[in-house]
Amino acid sequence: MDTKHGNATRLKLMETARELFIAKGVDRVGVREIASKAGVNLSLMNYYFQSKENLLEQIFEQSIKDNGQKIRQILNADMPLSEKIKVYINTYIDILTEDPLLVPFVLSIIHRNADQASRLKAVHTLYNTETFSNQLKHEAELGNIRKVDPEQFFISMISLILFPFAIKWLIGYRMTLNNEQMAQFLEDRREHVYDLLMNSLRP
Repeated sequence: MDTKHGNATRLKLMETARELFIAKGVDRVGVREIASKAGVNLSLMNYYFQSKENLLEQIFEQSIKDNGQKIRQILNADMPLSEKIKVYINTYIDILTEDPLLVPFVLSIIHRNADQASRLKAVHTLYNTETFSNQLKHEAELGNIRKVDPEQFFISMISLILFPFAIKWLIGYRMTLNNEQMAQFLEDRREHVYDLLMNSLRP
């Protein structure tokens, strides 16, 4: 099998898997269904990915590689803290809106491989940075914000951003929201999360 054709088949399987995972959920889709939907022999599916876990990891890496670097660069950027937090929130919500599979993937991979999550290179691009931690400490020393634990603040920040995307179906059910209303609800989170975080930093 030539490399060009092989790469095309591999990408087709990954894209088909993404579509099925979005439609049915990660745990309700098997490799046989993915291969059948993609029109690819199951043996080729096994050749490229060996297992569903490997397939998940490769889609996960592909999904967050560039986006992970983007949000990490924001944390490392030379900009005022309030602006950085706003840009971070808006960028992260943009990413999650454009890629609805990202949050379920993160949770699925970590739950399935809790003892091996650290080996996934892409995971490290999603977490806190020393630059951001030092900026929080420095602003507190100047009296511009109250003293906070940088790790706790970061966890609060990503939790406020991510959690609504993780339970979209429950929010929609509880509030009887259609797709358009849900999209607006998540859009409104931008200012709401920003205000909560900035209020928590007031000296």
